[in-house]
Amino acid sequence: MSLQGKMLIAQGGGPTAVINQSLVGAVLEARKYPQVTRIYGALNGVSGIINEKFVDLTQETEHNLEMVANTTSSALMSTRDKPDAEYCKKMFEVMRAHDIRYFFYIGGNDSSDTVRIVGEHAKSEGYEMRAVHIPKTIDNDLMVNDHTPGYGSAARFVAQAFMGANLDNRALPGVYIGVVMGRHAGFLTAAAAMAQQFPDDGPHLVYVPERVFDTDKFLADVKKVYDQYGRCVIAVSEGIQDENGVPIITKFADKVEKDAHGNVQLSGSGALGDVLTKHIKDNLNIKRVRADTFGYLQRSFMGCVSEVDQIEAREVGERAAQYAILHNLEGSVTIHRVGDYAVDYQLTDITKIAALTKLMPAEFINEEGNHVTEAFRSYVRPLLGSNMPVAGRLRAPQVEKLVK
Repeated sequence: MSLQGKMLIAQGGGPTAVINQSLVGAVLEARKYPQVTRIYGALNGVSGIINEKFVDLTQETEHNLEMVANTTSSALMSTRDKPDAEYCKKMFEVMRAHDIRYFFYIGGNDSSDTVRIVGEHAKSEGYEMRAVHIPKTIDNDLMVNDHTPGYGSAARFVAQAFMGANLDNRALPGVYIGVVMGRHAGFLTAAAAMAQQFPDDGPHLVYVPERVFDTDKFLADVKKVYDQYGRCVIAVSEGIQDENGVPIITKFADKVEKDAHGNVQLSGSGALGDVLTKHIKDNLNIKRVRADTFGYLQRSFMGCVSEVDQIEAREVGERAAQYAILHNLEGSVTIHRVGDYAVDYQLTDITKIAALTKLMPAEFINEEGNHVTEAFRSYVRPLLGSNMPVAGRLRAPQVEKLVK
């Protein structure tokens, strides 16, 4: 017997270039089923649920929804609230008051845990509801998933940004450092390697949190590349850490800020880039050293979206609606790679994903811990989408000198 009632959908955590595809996919799919009496969207994620800030998406036109689907960032807006059991209990009370029978939350690790807690609370109260987590994160760090919606587009941005940075650095040589998001997982930083086309292209060095960052070895790596090419392009994760798991930023920065969850604030400043720049200048006597912190740019950049990412983000939303409404199931929608290249979608027990973090496999990182392997390149290449730009080089021969 089908469950009849309203549907509620929300978006949490960092926005992405394709998160609205998942939103629209779930909404339009849900409209097909008569047992869904109304479709609500919660503004500002779980915060909007607590405060009953709902919009009636049943009244949105399909045309406008499709326009939203092709727009980056979170249309329903987001939140950094990390609900505990008491918070989720209040959420449930609001949902029950509104006769919410289908709850979808698009987000990452914390969002999946929220879905788990709400679902368990509904069961303990004897309230029939289907709670489904829809995957999203540019960090690509959700367990079970081969990759997550949002990552492909952000990885494409990082790769193209390093293409440009490499060309700039080749024209005016020096050392360039690009600091990329990634607290625990280095998937996004690793994507910078796809900027390489010619043997001397950057990034020449890639550092991710999965490997210990040794400042002395870092200097030796930079010196080796600089001596060989007369320049050096470096991609580094914001979350690089020492052998004790201490973020490098906390070891050298004068002042370290923390976020709402008590984590060291890694994004939102150029502190790590400044630290590494000073370290190189002080020890290698290289004058032209520059650093950029990509920050929010990599999350929702309008001009750099992978069509593969769009398609898959749309489908995880559609699948979530089908699992919950058509099949009376709940859990987390997961993406699985099959063949070369295709994907399959499954519904996974949410306890295998909630509040857990996937790291880069060892085979994706080279033995020296300062770059990626061909295995990673093969993994990420199809996720970037088609029509990646290709940099050209002048090939005209040099004219013989007449004045020696």
